Amino acid sequence: MTFNDVVEAIQNLSTDEKLEIQLLLKQYIREERRGEIYRNFKSAQVEQQKGELKFSANINELRQLIEE
Repeated sequence: MTFNDVVEAIQNLSTDEKLEIQLLLKQYIREERRGEIYRNFKSAQVEQQKGELKFSANINELRQLIEE
């Protein structure tokens, strides 16, 4: 099924069904974002354990770190 098929199928649904799909999509997107945040957190933990994270309160040093 292509994206266009999905869009067309959604257009043919009732308003209530469209609203249900909207709620489901919001939930799916929220769950995916949580998973992404969790994976980034775990990755940062590994970097911290390896001593690869750098911290600074100096704005110029932070800019330099970003550019690396």
